[in-house]
Amino acid sequence: MTTRAVRLAQPLAREVLEEVAKLHGVCIRPVALKRLDIHTGKSEIIDVPCGATLDSKCGPCARRNRSLRMAQCREGWHLDHEPSITPDPATEDQRWLIEFRADLQARRDHATDEGEAADWDQAIAELDAEINRAGMRGNVVGRTTKRNRSTKRRQDAPDLPRRTMAGTTLGRTYEAGDGKSYRPSLFVTLTLPGYGKVRDGIPINPDAYDYRRAARDALHFSKLIDRFVQNLRRVAGYDVQYFATVEPQRRLAPHLHMAIRGTLPRAEMKQIAAATYHQVWWPPADEPLDQAPVWAQDGYLNPATGEYLPTWEQALDQLDEPQHVIRFGDQVDVKGVLAGTPDADQTIRYLSKYLTKSLGQTPDTQAQRDHAARFVEALRYEPCSPACPNWLRYGVQPKNARRGMTPGQCRFKAHKPEHLGYAGRRVLVSRKWSNKTLAEHKQDRRTWVLQALGQPDEPTDPHRYLWTPVSAGDANLPALGLRLLRSIRERQRWREHLRQLEQQDLSATSPPEVAA
Repeated sequence: MTTRAVRLAQPLAREVLEEVAKLHGVCIRPVALKRLDIHTGKSEIIDVPCGATLDSKCGPCARRNRSLRMAQCREGWHLDHEPSITPDPATEDQRWLIEFRADLQARRDHATDEGEAADWDQAIAELDAEINRAGMRGNVVGRTTKRNRSTKRRQDAPDLPRRTMAGTTLGRTYEAGDGKSYRPSLFVTLTLPGYGKVRDGIPINPDAYDYRRAARDALHFSKLIDRFVQNLRRVAGYDVQYFATVEPQRRLAPHLHMAIRGTLPRAEMKQIAAATYHQVWWPPADEPLDQAPVWAQDGYLNPATGEYLPTWEQALDQLDEPQHVIRFGDQVDVKGVLAGTPDADQTIRYLSKYLTKSLGQTPDTQAQRDHAARFVEALRYEPCSPACPNWLRYGVQPKNARRGMTPGQCRFKAHKPEHLGYAGRRVLVSRKWSNKTLAEHKQDRRTWVLQALGQPDEPTDPHRYLWTPVSAGDANLPALGLRLLRSIRERQRWREHLRQLEQQDLSATSPPEVAA
């Protein structure tokens, strides 16, 4: 009979099961879905990996997504031919929807009663959603409302040269003296400016550290990236393609790593970064109200005055200057990379090394935890979008205001500690990067595995199956441990088959033995 101390020292079987599942690349948090085959009527429960996003907390799914992104980056970085992206022709149903949309628009234009016009607007909004579900991108009328702002460059921003645009996505090709041709590309790292002196990522003087500016820069960092790409293409003179990832620095500020197809002089790249800025045309958010607004019949009132707070549109009409201007810092790293070199492979791994981790990882020291807590607190009352409840704190009704909004309790992910103010995508890929979508890259990997296993890669009809979620209390749903055991055995079987194929290839290519 073992003692209690000995039993406590023994590992838990469930933890060992999860460890083995991770070693075999099995998702440890699968999502159970019921699949109904409408052709045969057969119903079965399928485990779908949880890794739908790159910041998945499941280690195997996160590593699988990272590997997929690395393949996408590698295929598009030094592309030597123009990608051809031709939209599919419109179907008869899609053309009918557009004709129906034109009929609704005509009825809306002839509506004179305000209530009748609102009904037509709702019908048009529902039809626009149906048009997108039918496989058409964008909006048929484009952007309908646009607020006029000055497009003149700021006086404190240097001007940039502009070249005539060429209809290409490829960079320059260089010929060496020995006749070889080279098509180099760039790897660029851009950071945000400093907010105070730091040591090892921690402010030396937290009271002097500008947390408000750091929070606003993180919230609008994605817009600054968009401006940089626009300026880059204007200066380069061609449709520059890029693969970029957003990672956290030790001081918790986001920064950008970008693989760029083609080259520009380092001086021009630094000039573009210095001249790039983004103006945030939002109402002021520096002085909070003395009393919290209260909800009336159709809006929020200021208790001190008894008047309605200005709506979002009214507040924008009163703006004379931007609320915030975000720029890159002085630290700009530009590196040339050649295709097929060890340097290129190392750079691709570096680009994707943080994709298996969240932006706000658990700090190691108490000083780092305190810094992270102060940063999150600065984000708590900072408005993250036009619909953010924090606008009530500063005397403005959020866009589409409704009862129950409370400042400091915004549910958007920008305020969550694991995102640290950055609510955009972690991976940014231009449309013509690898001439494939991420789904097509996944299909390539699936095709390779099926061919290696000797199984046919038959295209799946997307309309053949009906998928429904399975509740945790479903009597037909096996226990999670049992499902993990079955998935591990399936992976073992695949690996054994692949190992046999590798041995067959080696025996087929090895030279025959010479008889004695």
